[in-house]
Amino acid sequence: MEKRETFSSRLGFVLISAGCAIGLGNVWRFPYITGKYGGAAFVLLYLLFLVILGLPVMVMELAVGRASQRSIALSFQRLEPKGSKWHWYSYAGFAGNYLLMMFYTVIAGWLLYYFVKMLRGEFTGLDAQGVAAEFSDLLSRPGTMTLYMVIVVCVGMLVCVQGLRNGVERVNKVMMVCLLALMVVLAANSVLLEGAGEGLRFYLQPNFHNLVYDAEGNWILGEAVFAAMGQAFFTLSLGIGAISIFGSYIGKEHRLAGEALRIGVLDTCVAFVAGLIIFPACSAFGVSTGEGPSLVFMTLPNIFNHMALGRLWGGAFFLFLSFAALSTVIAVFENIISFTMDRWGLDRKRAVIVNFVGILLLSMPCVLGSNLWSGFTVLGMDISGIEDFLVSQNILPLGSLLYVLFCTSKGGWGWENFLAEANEGQGLVFPKGVRFYVSYILPLIVLFVFVMGYWNQFGPK
Repeated sequence: MEKRETFSSRLGFVLISAGCAIGLGNVWRFPYITGKYGGAAFVLLYLLFLVILGLPVMVMELAVGRASQRSIALSFQRLEPKGSKWHWYSYAGFAGNYLLMMFYTVIAGWLLYYFVKMLRGEFTGLDAQGVAAEFSDLLSRPGTMTLYMVIVVCVGMLVCVQGLRNGVERVNKVMMVCLLALMVVLAANSVLLEGAGEGLRFYLQPNFHNLVYDAEGNWILGEAVFAAMGQAFFTLSLGIGAISIFGSYIGKEHRLAGEALRIGVLDTCVAFVAGLIIFPACSAFGVSTGEGPSLVFMTLPNIFNHMALGRLWGGAFFLFLSFAALSTVIAVFENIISFTMDRWGLDRKRAVIVNFVGILLLSMPCVLGSNLWSGFTVLGMDISGIEDFLVSQNILPLGSLLYVLFCTSKGGWGWENFLAEANEGQGLVFPKGVRFYVSYILPLIVLFVFVMGYWNQFGPK
């Protein structure tokens, strides 16, 4: 087997793997669903599903990567029994990475744009309607959106062309340390705001009644369980090989259960601290935590507008979000580039050039879907919605299911081979006793997540 790049340190591996998992879902989905389903009690439910659902799949994806020493392009091919067809999924996984970047680079561009606007004080003096109008104005300007999307793609590719150690690992270490430092400062500021106490109590003090019933007394426990399941599953970016690629860059010194736990803890800490930023601030200014773009691009800028030194805090917040988005972009770019190198034998520089052009071109439909092509919809979804649906509700769960079956079935890599790989080295052991659970129950849970994704999208409202 030819020489493969490796991380220079264990810290580099953990930080970049966590950087792949840490993204906008930690900030604009986690606080919203936590607020909707009872606060602290929901967080406990989420942590339970993170352990029993997310972490086992992550260990399996890391094991496939480390055992094969290849990206998703060749990892199944190297480990599968002769004559089997598991490797057919590699192209679907590659497509999942591309689809994710086709809208993620655009949103990352929005964050950079807002960082610049916040520092320049362009929100100062605007009321809530004025702040909302700024976001609508951005969506109507394809030239501005394209410019910032191109900046994001250029930054990501410039990092990746430097190589694993000199580019991806080195830059990601700095960016993640800055991200974590910014979060701590922002959380401290929010917690100290006058009127923040109510939001803190809601977020930190479990109230299981709020998990079971909503404010009108309706039973919501079933919805809450699925929401916790989905967040625990989707937050780790499993199923498209974006985690297994980093498994292929590490040695055999440490067992993979411990490595997956470290990545999961770091990802969860970021989501938790994001809640410490958002809940006290929303409580202090009497606004509800919205979901998605409305929270980040409308609600929070309005809050910063009313804070002392709000321009500074708003700039820091959007810088933190930009780091979170860029860490994911760089990690997924590395997976895309590695796939191209493994599958078609290109060197890194040529692989970067090919994918640079490809991502720029394929990100344009998302840019235009907000303005010139806004009339184009499929089943009620606009272009970015279609791309998100294909990745989040199809490729991620089905890819994760495939990893689980590959690692547990006799027709795949098999349980014994997986267990030997996962438990090579020092550290936390992946227990043999969970074989029945991961072989039969875990696939059913992942399948349930897949089916419920369709039900939520197309079922009766």
